[in-house]
Amino acid sequence: MKHIKNLASLAAILVITSSMSGCLESSDITIFEPGVYQGATDPLIGSSDSAALEARFDKQKDR
Repeated sequence: MKHIKNLASLAAILVITSSMSGCLESSDITIFEPGVYQGATDPLIGSSDSAALEARFDKQKDR
């Protein structure tokens, strides 16, 4: 009987600790500059494609 109580207590502690581990927050914070893309360059867009896209989107910009 004592062995079953110890096993039940251990199971309850494991359930509580595993459920509480989901409440932890990650401390990884990334700060980006607004309006500045900091990702990798796109290898599919060359300089000629960039000029054509810029000319196309000049008519669509609101600022």
